[in-house]
Amino acid sequence: MKKINKNLSNTIRALSMDAVQKANSGHPGMPMGMADVSTILFKYFLKFNPKNPSWLNRDRFVLSAGHGSMLLYSLLYLTGYKSINLKDIKNFRQLNSICAGHPEYVKNSGIETTTGPLGQGISNAVGFALAEEILKKRLGKKIINHKTYVIAGDGCLMEGISHEAMSLAGHLKLKNLIMLFDNNSISIDGPTSLAVSDNFKKRFESYGWSFIEIDGHKESEIFKALQKVQKAKKPTVISCKTKIGYGSPNKSGKASSHGSPLGLDEISLVRKELGWNYKPFEIPKNILKEWRSIGKKGENIENRWLKTYKKNKIKINNSLKNNFRKSILEEKRNTLKEKKSIASRKSSEAMIKSLFNKNNTLIGGSADLAGSNNTKTDNHRVIKPGNFDGNYIHYGVREHAMCGIMNGLALHSRFIPYGGTFLIFSDYCKPSIRLAAMMRQQVIYVMTHDSIGLGEDGPTHQPIEQLSGLRAIPNLNIFRPADKMETIECWELALKNSKTPSVLSLTRQNLDPIRNKFTKENKCSSGAYEVLRTNKKINLTILASGSEVNLAIETSHKLAKEKIYSKVISVPSMELFEKQSKKYRNRILNETKFKISIEAGSSDCWRKYVGDSGISFGIDEFGKSAPYKEIFNYFGLVDKKIAKKSKRLIKK
Repeated sequence: MKKINKNLSNTIRALSMDAVQKANSGHPGMPMGMADVSTILFKYFLKFNPKNPSWLNRDRFVLSAGHGSMLLYSLLYLTGYKSINLKDIKNFRQLNSICAGHPEYVKNSGIETTTGPLGQGISNAVGFALAEEILKKRLGKKIINHKTYVIAGDGCLMEGISHEAMSLAGHLKLKNLIMLFDNNSISIDGPTSLAVSDNFKKRFESYGWSFIEIDGHKESEIFKALQKVQKAKKPTVISCKTKIGYGSPNKSGKASSHGSPLGLDEISLVRKELGWNYKPFEIPKNILKEWRSIGKKGENIENRWLKTYKKNKIKINNSLKNNFRKSILEEKRNTLKEKKSIASRKSSEAMIKSLFNKNNTLIGGSADLAGSNNTKTDNHRVIKPGNFDGNYIHYGVREHAMCGIMNGLALHSRFIPYGGTFLIFSDYCKPSIRLAAMMRQQVIYVMTHDSIGLGEDGPTHQPIEQLSGLRAIPNLNIFRPADKMETIECWELALKNSKTPSVLSLTRQNLDPIRNKFTKENKCSSGAYEVLRTNKKINLTILASGSEVNLAIETSHKLAKEKIYSKVISVPSMELFEKQSKKYRNRILNETKFKISIEAGSSDCWRKYVGDSGISFGIDEFGKSAPYKEIFNYFGLVDKKIAKKSKRLIKK
C-alpha cells in the first residue's frame, strides 16, 4: 500500500488494540485485519458527511461483525464525527460510553444500527438497500443514489439469517448492496474448518450475487474491486482474504487475537512490526489531518446534492408524509354499521386496506402467509425483482430475515414497515424484535393465529408461552385486541408510537363486537378499561385480553344470574396499562378483593394482577389438535367452568 494509506490503516490498528487493552476486554483481531479495506473504502468510495450523519443520500456503512466495534469507532473518530472523541475511545466498553462493546444505534452518530448478534447487520443492510431502491423509484435517482456497504465475517455467514437475507437480496436484485466479507478463516474456537467447508463462491452465486475475491491487504486489489461494484447489476460480495490481528508477530492469523486483548508485550511488538513509533492513543497530526480531510470531502458532495434537494423539497416531504387519522376514524364509523362477528386478522386487513388508500411511508409484507395474515390488500403494489415501484414485500419463508430487514427499512428514513406471520413463529423473529426495541424503531409485527383458537393445526402451531416471552422484552408494545374496534385502535397506537415497536396479536376465529358506540377517544390507549359492569356494587373483577374478552363477558352474565356481580376489564396492552397513573391502575384492579384473568395462553404474566387470592385461567401446557371450541372446552376456557370456579373462590 501507499505509505500514507498504510499509515491511515495502522492508525485504526493502533487505536483498536490500545482501546481493547485498556478495557481489558474486546476483539482486536477483526479491526486490525480489516483496516486496509476500510481505509480504501472510506478514502475513495464511501459517500458520507460527518457534519451531517443523517444526510438522506449518504452511503450506509454497516458493521455486521459487531464484535469488531473498534473498527467503526476508530473510523468515526478519525473522519471527524462529533459523536465520538478520543476520550470515548479510551472509555471503550465502559459505563455510558458511546463506544460500547458492540455498536449500539445512536441517532445522528454515524452508528447506523445495533449489531453484535452475528448476521443481524446483513439483514439490516438488505433493508437499507431495499429502502434506497424504493425511495429512488419515488423520488428519482438524482435525489436518491447511494449504496449500502456491510462488513460481515465468517460467523455472520454461518448464521441462518445470512442465508435468508442474502437469498432475498439476490432475488430482488439489490444492485447497490455490497458485502465486504472478512474472510480470515478464524472463529473464537479456532479455524473455521472446524465447522465449515462451504464453497462460498458457489453459495453466493446461487443467491444471485456477484462474487469477487481479493487480497484484503493489497491496495490495488481492494481499489479495483470497489471500483467495479460502483456499476454493479446485482448485489456483490467482495471476499477479502485477510489476516486476523494483522501486524501481530505471534497472534496474527490465530484465534488468540480474536476475542482477547493482545497483551502489553505483544502490542509493543506490533508497534515495531508496523513501524508505529507512538504512545498508546497517540495519533500524529499529519495522519489525523489526512483522515479529517477524508471526512470533509463528503461535505462538498452533500452541498452539491442540496441544490437538487431544495428544488424537490415539496415532492420529498409529500412522499415521506403520514396522515393516518382520517382512515382510522372512517374505519371506526364503518365498524359500527357492520355489527358482525369478525376475526381480528380480518379487522386488521380492513384497517390496512384503508391506510393504503393514500400514499404514505407504510411498507407491508409477510413471510409467505399473506392470505392467512391478511396483510396484503387490493391497494398494495408488490415489489418485484428490479422493480421497486411498490409498497408490499413477499419475504418468503424467512421470518428472521424479514424482521431484520424491517429494522433496516425503519432505520433508513421515515419508513414504517410491518410484516406478518403466525404468533408461534415470533420465536424465529425474536432476536430482531429485541433489537428493534433496543434501537427504539417503529416496526409493526402483525402476528395472527394467536392462540389455541387456530384449532386443528395443533400444539406445534398453537402459541402458549409466546405472549409472555414478548411481554418480557423492554420497550415493546404487545396489543391483543378483543374486536374490530379495538383492532383499529391498536393499529392507531402502533402508528403513533414512533419510538416503540409493536406486536399486533390477532385471532383466526371470529369475535363478537364488544363496543357499539362511536368515540374519537382511543380507549385502548389506557391499556385496560371497563367494558361491562353487571351491578353498581360488585364482588369480582374479570380481566381478559383478545378473544377471551368475549368469554369474560359471557362469564360475567352467567355469574350475575346467581347474584354474583362483576366488571369485565379488557386489557389490550399490559405495557400501556403499566404506564398509567397509580390512581387509574388502582381503580381498575383494587375495587374488589377477588380477581380472575382469562387468556388462552401462559398465565404467568397475569398473576401480578389477580394476586394470591385470585385465579388465572390460562394454559400452562402445550395445546391440542382439534376444532377450536373443543380445545377451549378441554382446557376449561368456557363460561360454565370459569363461572363455577369463580363462584367457589368468592364463597370460600
